[in-house]
Amino acid sequence: MHTLEFVASLWFQLAIVAGWLGIVVLTAEWLYFRQTTDPEIARKIVHIGTGNVILVAWWLQMPAWIGMGAAIVAGTIAIISYKLPILPGINSVGRKSFGTFFYAVSIGVLIAWFWPLQQPYYAAIGILIMTWADGFAAIIGQSFGKHPYQIWGIKKSWEGSLTMFLISYIVTCSILLGIQGVILPTFLVPLVVAFAATTLEVFSKLGIDNLTVPIASAAICFFLNQSL
Repeated sequence: MHTLEFVASLWFQLAIVAGWLGIVVLTAEWLYFRQTTDPEIARKIVHIGTGNVILVAWWLQMPAWIGMGAAIVAGTIAIISYKLPILPGINSVGRKSFGTFFYAVSIGVLIAWFWPLQQPYYAAIGILIMTWADGFAAIIGQSFGKHPYQIWGIKKSWEGSLTMFLISYIVTCSILLGIQGVILPTFLVPLVVAFAATTLEVFSKLGIDNLTVPIASAAICFFLNQSL
């Protein structure tokens, strides 16, 4: 009976994750083919929508191997889609960015790291910073960025960078409040995490920030929180 319950629970978890990801991807592809919105917006829908699957995995206490397996599958599909028009709404063929692939890798790495430690919230912090902070930083920067700046040929806006910092802080602080309550590190650590995430997002090319931002954010939060 226990075995049947485990299998049923496993299939239920897989169905929820697959259903959520399917809705997000199909919505982006539908918008892309209808040409009712900027292709970049369709990509950001996927960027923001898929990242929240980490919360589902945390809430359901899914086994690490499921998350890692899903990341491998997603990464493989992303690599193929750079050459073939599998998901044109997400990856334009020939597009000079490996952001979707790096996104999948970062999810797999963080699950492999923090699930065995029984501390999935650090993985959630890293992924949700990439999901919400980076996603909205791009949207705000492109739509309302009136004060641009450039470093090493990389163009950003102060509005986008400020959005990145503020949302990174809010995400980190909110999760730590729920985990450890109102103590000093809960408010100090997110400042360092937000600054690091914003800096890494500024110095990003070819979508590498989808790898550096979540992993560095989670690692900095983890080590600082342990030491403090």
